[in-house]
Amino acid sequence: MSLADTFRKLGLGRIVYRAYHRPRSKIRDIVRAGGPLAMRRTEAGRRAMLAAAATLPRLPEPLAGARPVELHVLTGRRFWYQTMFCLWSFARNAGNPVVPHLYDDGTLDDECLAPLREHFPGLRVETHSATLARLDRDLPRDRFPHLRERWDNYPNLRKLIDVHLGRSGWKLVLDSDMLFFRRPDFLLNWLSSPDRPLHGVDCIESYGYSRYLMENLTGVVLAPRVNVGLCGLRSEAIDWERLESWTAALISRERTNYYLEQALVAMLVAGKACAVAPSDDYLTLPTRQECLAPSAVMHHYVDTAKRWYFTESWRLAAGFHRASRS
Repeated sequence: MSLADTFRKLGLGRIVYRAYHRPRSKIRDIVRAGGPLAMRRTEAGRRAMLAAAATLPRLPEPLAGARPVELHVLTGRRFWYQTMFCLWSFARNAGNPVVPHLYDDGTLDDECLAPLREHFPGLRVETHSATLARLDRDLPRDRFPHLRERWDNYPNLRKLIDVHLGRSGWKLVLDSDMLFFRRPDFLLNWLSSPDRPLHGVDCIESYGYSRYLMENLTGVVLAPRVNVGLCGLRSEAIDWERLESWTAALISRERTNYYLEQALVAMLVAGKACAVAPSDDYLTLPTRQECLAPSAVMHHYVDTAKRWYFTESWRLAAGFHRASRS
């Protein structure tokens, strides 16, 4: 029996976490990030990206006859500059007028919104207070205790609830940590006439819960590697009572998990014909080589790709320089 197991048997779980798991996890994260020097470079790149977000060049005029497209993003003070680069790179490559719908995570302010409004004069913002009022009306705590608790403590779920609750019509939700390098025809085609759910493809299957439990709850076989960085759903088709029941069951049987939102969407679209973003063009976790010389339409910078996102890729998306090979 390991020392950690011994401590756990003696009821010393907190000591085990502080003395063993937390330091071990921190060391692993440092190694995955490339070491302390690389982490300093990454943070310097992040700060440079933040500064550059307020000085991006004016977007080119939309293509003649191009229809406006609406994109939905949850964002706030910590992420507004990533939201800017995501929307700006989409619009620059699409050639369509973009009307962003932003959902305030409670931290958006005029300083964040001013640069976004400069590029997107049709920008629409739902304030945090407006969202809270809608939650109390359409997702009351006495009927939806598990969804409301997760909304309070698990911001990822707000990408599903804030965008779709009490609404109708098809909506395409994007994560902020994405960049576009070529015309996103697949997304534009879906936006022009949506008729089925849309999702991306993950680098690995990341549902956070066992397939056995998820499929037992839905009664349907799940699609593999559903990723919700790109997620198109029809708001009125979402059964919130069912989501509450699923959330309660998942948590009671297998605890809370960071990937709950992705698991719930995978369950919502299970057994349905979906528009699946081609994984070669809409890349989740691009390699270093791909980050330095993009060939895909879009990158979603999860996990270790954050390093190249902050040091190189945003500059390439903005046309500021060609990435170094060093």
